[in-house]
Amino acid sequence: MEKPWADMPREERREDRFRRWLNPDVKFDSPGAEKAYKQRVTRFVKAIKLEEADRVPVMLPVQFYPAVYAGGNLKTVMYDYAKLKEAWLKFLYEFDMDSFNAPALVFPGPVIDMIDYKLQKWPGHGLADDAPSYQYVESENMPPGEYDALIRDPADYLLRYFLPRSVGAFAGFRKLGPMTPFVGIPVWYIAQYGDPEIRSATQALLDAAEECHRWMAVVGEVAERALAAGYPTIWGGMCGAPYDLIGDMLRGTRGVMMDMFQRPDKLLEAMERLVPIVVNEAVGSANASGCPIIFIPLHKGTGGFMSQRQFEKFYWPTLKKVMMGLVDEGLVPLPYAEGNYGERLEVVKDMPRTSVIWFFEQMDMARAKRVVGGRTCIAGNVPASILCTGSPQEVREHCRWLIETCAPGGGYILSGAVHVDKGSPDNLRAMMEAAREYGVY
Repeated sequence: MEKPWADMPREERREDRFRRWLNPDVKFDSPGAEKAYKQRVTRFVKAIKLEEADRVPVMLPVQFYPAVYAGGNLKTVMYDYAKLKEAWLKFLYEFDMDSFNAPALVFPGPVIDMIDYKLQKWPGHGLADDAPSYQYVESENMPPGEYDALIRDPADYLLRYFLPRSVGAFAGFRKLGPMTPFVGIPVWYIAQYGDPEIRSATQALLDAAEECHRWMAVVGEVAERALAAGYPTIWGGMCGAPYDLIGDMLRGTRGVMMDMFQRPDKLLEAMERLVPIVVNEAVGSANASGCPIIFIPLHKGTGGFMSQRQFEKFYWPTLKKVMMGLVDEGLVPLPYAEGNYGERLEVVKDMPRTSVIWFFEQMDMARAKRVVGGRTCIAGNVPASILCTGSPQEVREHCRWLIETCAPGGGYILSGAVHVDKGSPDNLRAMMEAAREYGVY
């Protein structure tokens, strides 16, 4: 009789998730595709466990690159879902990879147009048509006096305060009453939706949802085609550090930095309030995708944004709680340490053995192998400068150095320092060739 999930220790939960990842509910294109899929997943699982597989696994550093590879650009695939599918499938079938991610981060242009999204610029909307990526718009969407409202009821705050400020079409939601009325008579709560501004915001939400479903159908089809062809996804979900969520969306970089000095207790309390919310959202994504790895981009914890002492007080404690919440659910956090985390290594190694994949951008990888590589898997970090402007031979040589430095004993995933959105496809192929030639155990 199968043990109930609630009774499983985290080690058994992770093994159960690994089994499900290895055996997806999909009809493979061929027996060969199924065999290749299992080999690829096994490489990543063994790397996570600090074991040696047949060879070093690779995460190609591509995000929007398939759009350019197919002869278009990001704007093309944001607004034409047929071309989005065509571009990602072309890349899928023409590259022999270890993993493949569906275009879930290619936001549907019609949706963000119709809702008047204010937190980013994108090609054709604040950026040139051929811009290779988005640009974040730094803004303060939560005055410091509203910390108590966020802490009291985060969902209510996001609907009635944050969304009306960050999404133009949802401005009417600022007139809504609290989301959590316990009077027990629903008509009073329902009645407010008769207000013209609230009705307009609600209709905009419904219209955007219909368009989102058209986009999601394409993203889902690409994901299913990739699985059938034998290529696993490496991201089963995505979440963030509580400090980043407040700094990115609500207070802005300047605001959250000032809060460390002016209202540290409120900042700490708000971050603690977000921890279970972040964990639950990530668990739901992983359950839906079948992949146990949760990507966590770390934006504001690098050395240029805060001191080591501030990192240890304001950034790491709640980030560690999020990661431990994921680990307890059998998931594998994949924190991407943007910037230089060299001085953070002695702190971030404080996680259970084989529980995390630390993905580094700017890092002395030999030191990372010494400090954290004996406890957790590490990934990275071929520079974008080499991938975008170097020759295939230069790429191969850098990959060789990384493999020779980081791979002995297992626990290493070859990848780029950052995603590349332009450049020669031969350099990406050179990464795979290097892993096959130099990364064999």
